[in-house]
Amino acid sequence: MHIVLLSSCLFVGGLAQAANDLPGGGIDPQALNRHVQVLASDAFEGRAPATAGEQRTVDYLIEQFSAAGLEPGGDDGGWVQQVPLVRASTRGTPTAQLHIGAQTRALVNGQDITLQSLQPQAEIVLDNLPLVFVGHGIDAPERGWNDYKQQDLRGKIALVLINDADFHAEQPGAFDGRAVTYYGRWTYKYEEAARRGAAGVLIVHDTAAAAYPWATVRASGTSPLFDIQRPHAEAMAAHTPLRGWITPELAQELFAAAGQDFQALSRQAMQADFQPVALAGVGLSARLQLVQEPVQSRNVVARLRGSSHADEAVVISAHWDSYGIGQADAQGRTIRPGAVDNATGVAAVLELARVFAAGPVPQRSLYFVGFTAEEKGLLGANYFATHPPVALAKLAAVLNIEMFSPDGASADIASWGRGRVSLEADLAEAAKARGRYYSPDPDLEAGFFYRADHFAFARLGVPAITIGAGLDALDGGIEAGRQRRQAYFANCYHQACDGWDASWNPAGLAADTLLVYDLAQRLANSRHWPQWQAESEFAATRQASNDQRSP
Repeated sequence: MHIVLLSSCLFVGGLAQAANDLPGGGIDPQALNRHVQVLASDAFEGRAPATAGEQRTVDYLIEQFSAAGLEPGGDDGGWVQQVPLVRASTRGTPTAQLHIGAQTRALVNGQDITLQSLQPQAEIVLDNLPLVFVGHGIDAPERGWNDYKQQDLRGKIALVLINDADFHAEQPGAFDGRAVTYYGRWTYKYEEAARRGAAGVLIVHDTAAAAYPWATVRASGTSPLFDIQRPHAEAMAAHTPLRGWITPELAQELFAAAGQDFQALSRQAMQADFQPVALAGVGLSARLQLVQEPVQSRNVVARLRGSSHADEAVVISAHWDSYGIGQADAQGRTIRPGAVDNATGVAAVLELARVFAAGPVPQRSLYFVGFTAEEKGLLGANYFATHPPVALAKLAAVLNIEMFSPDGASADIASWGRGRVSLEADLAEAAKARGRYYSPDPDLEAGFFYRADHFAFARLGVPAITIGAGLDALDGGIEAGRQRRQAYFANCYHQACDGWDASWNPAGLAADTLLVYDLAQRLANSRHWPQWQAESEFAATRQASNDQRSP
C-alpha cells in the first residue's frame, strides 16, 4: 500500500509540474471538462451526422480551433472536409413474421430483432424466406477456414454468430484465441454475406462475444444507417437487402423449431469442418419501407503548419459524432449525448490544439481532426484517409483518441487492440517518462482495433493507434477501474445515460491528454518514422512507399 501511495504522489506531482512546463499553461483539466459539458449537452442533440446537432458541433470545433490560432486545413482553404454520404432510414416501423410450419407470429423490432437495409430501394419485402446457419460466416483461406463451403445463399437469409470461432473455444485455434480478428466484426459478416448474394443476414447477439449488451444493439439498430455515396449498381451489390441482429433467445427458438440444438451447432461452428445447416420448416418474412437521402457531413480539420518538414504530418484525431435522438429509455431520455464516447476524445483534441499552437512551431505539420460518422462504420476517417491533405507516405502517424475516463487518473495508459506497431512502444516510453506505464489492451476479444478511426489509416499502411484510458485507477486500482469500465459498457455505451455530470473528475482526462502531447511532440520534432512490426498485415503496404520518405 505504501508503494502505491508513493507512486501516486509522484505521478500527481509530475502532472502538475508538466502542466507548468508546457506552452499555454499546459493541459487544463477544467477546459477539458467544459468542452465535454458543452458537447454532451442537450443543445447538441446527440451530435448525429446530418442533423442540427452536427451543425452546432462543427461550429463549436471551428470556433475553438480558430481561437487557438490554428489555420484551416479542410477543403478549399476552409475548416471542413465535405464527406458525401447517404442516410438510410425506415419510414414507420419495420415488421417481421416468423413462420414455423403452419404457424406465424410477429416479431418486435428492437425487442426480438433489428431490421435495417442499405440497399437503394424504396421497399424491402421478403416473403417466408428460408434460414441457413453458416456458423461465424467467415471465409478465410489464409487460415484454412470457410464456413460457407458450397452453400448457395441466393433467396435465403444467413444466420451468423458474432465474433470468430476462437472466442468460446477452450484453446486458441485459427483465429488468435480470444483476440478477435476482423473476421469477427459485424461489418465483415455483412460484407461477406453480400458478396455471396444472400437475401439477408442476421447476427445472433451474444453480450460477451459482442462486448456490448442488447440495449446497445437496439440503440444502433433502430437508428438511421449511413453509407458512402456510390453508383446504384455498386450499392446494390455491396449490401444485402436485409441486415440485422436477433436475440439469443430467438435464435434458440428458431433452432429448436427446426429440430436443431443451437448450443451444439455453435460448438460445431468452432471447427473448420463445420457444415452450414438449413433450418427446415422455419422461415422469415420482413417488410421495410426505406428513405434514402444524399447528405453532406463534415470532418473538421485544423492545421499547424510545420517548419523544416511541412510536407510531413502527424494527425491527432477523434470522432465527434454520437447517436443523436432515438427511442426513449426507461427514464424517458431520448438524446444519446455521447459524453465518454467521444466528447472526451474531442475535448482532448481541442486542448492539444490550443497547447501546440501556443508553443514553438514543430518541424512536421500537425493536423487536428474531428471525424464524422465513426459510429456508422468509420466513414469520415475512411474518407479522410482516401482524400488526405498530405501524401499517405508522408503521414508519419495517426494518434486517434477514444473514450478517456471521467473517473480520475490512472497509473497506466492503453491503446486499442494489438496493433503490432512501434507507436505502442513510443506510447510506453512517453508514459514511463511521466511516472506511468503502458498497458496492452486488456479486452482483445472486444475487437477494438477494428472499431476505431485509426483502422481507416492502418489498412492503408499508415502507422496508427487509438489511445484510450487505462484501468489501474489511482483510486482503487485495477479492480476498481475494471468494474467502472464494465458498468459503463453494460449500462451506458451508445445509450442515453452516457452523459456529463458535475461529479466528473477530469484529472484522468488531463493526464492522458498530456501523454498524447508528449508523443505527438516527439513525432512532430524528429526524423523518427514509426513502423509496423514484420508480422503485421499492414507492414508490406507501408514498406512499398519507403522510397518516398526521407531519413
